[in-house]
Amino acid sequence: MERTRFPAVEAARALMLAALLAGCDGRGGGDTLLIRYQNDLAEALGTSEPQPSDPINIGAFPERRERLHDIPETRDGMLNIYALRECRITSLVAERNSQLGRVAQPSQRWIYELELWKRLHACWHSEVPDALSDASRERLEWLTRTKTEQLPLVSWNSLFDSDEWTGSFSRASAPLDPTEADPIGNQLEAIEWLRDATLNQFSQEWRHDSSTLEGHLDNLRRRPLTAEILRALLLAEQRLGEANTLLEASLSDPEICHRLEASGTELQAAFAIGPAIEWLDSLDGMASRWLIAIEELLESHVGPPQAFAEYRNRWLSLDNPDAPLPSFRDAHDEHLRHWQALTQRCP
Repeated sequence: MERTRFPAVEAARALMLAALLAGCDGRGGGDTLLIRYQNDLAEALGTSEPQPSDPINIGAFPERRERLHDIPETRDGMLNIYALRECRITSLVAERNSQLGRVAQPSQRWIYELELWKRLHACWHSEVPDALSDASRERLEWLTRTKTEQLPLVSWNSLFDSDEWTGSFSRASAPLDPTEADPIGNQLEAIEWLRDATLNQFSQEWRHDSSTLEGHLDNLRRRPLTAEILRALLLAEQRLGEANTLLEASLSDPEICHRLEASGTELQAAFAIGPAIEWLDSLDGMASRWLIAIEELLESHVGPPQAFAEYRNRWLSLDNPDAPLPSFRDAHDEHLRHWQALTQRCP
């Protein structure tokens, strides 16, 4: 039959871009964009617009006691510590035991433990032990061994006890806004530095500079980026699922090709270049980069407590089909398959 060009298709990009910039209906930019895509799709298919449903929220981050490792406190008398004064740990221990030291931020406790381990390790591998009494030498060996075993646990606890890190997973966040040019740049740099710092925590040469650490943590503090990305994935999956329902219902209609005012190939080409699809592709790339960086950071640490292992598998996994990124990709792939089926049905 003779086909006429579908007017809504020609205006789709302009309408969706305008909706993105205006942020109408009180919705976030991403949701406005995807709902406009749904509505234009429904009009192109000759069917009614879907009624968008709210996506689920991300799960609650594990409670503090559930996400931290249990580390027994290392106790020894100051006279015994003074006997190891050649190891240059006396003032360091006194500082840690001071009132300010006891209320130090988790990041600063990590810096303290790093410096303590470095001094103990260097001392044990020097000529100092030969000049110590048997009791002091055994104490130095015990302290060095204990702090070596505890340092990876301290590293984990310092990260997972910090407001900067736990705040990144806040459920009160909004989905990522598609109008931002590079929302993950500075925070990605922070994640990569934390990973390198963890991998090099047993290096005498690596500089675990306190000001650098605090600067990166400050970048993480500025916004709950992990939650924003996860919620954007959940939202996009929900809207894609609703669009998939439209396409699936249309494909089940034997009269679908007669209802279209453009061929399936023309419609697919028009909708494939709109801002909504560009946003979905951009979201996929950003989410992948961010979640891979988090996975590499987590892999640099010791194994997590069970509660966080479960959270990680459910919300941060790159492979679990129920996690946000794989689930979003499944919905996106299904969407592309429906479009392909439409072009084959109505070429």
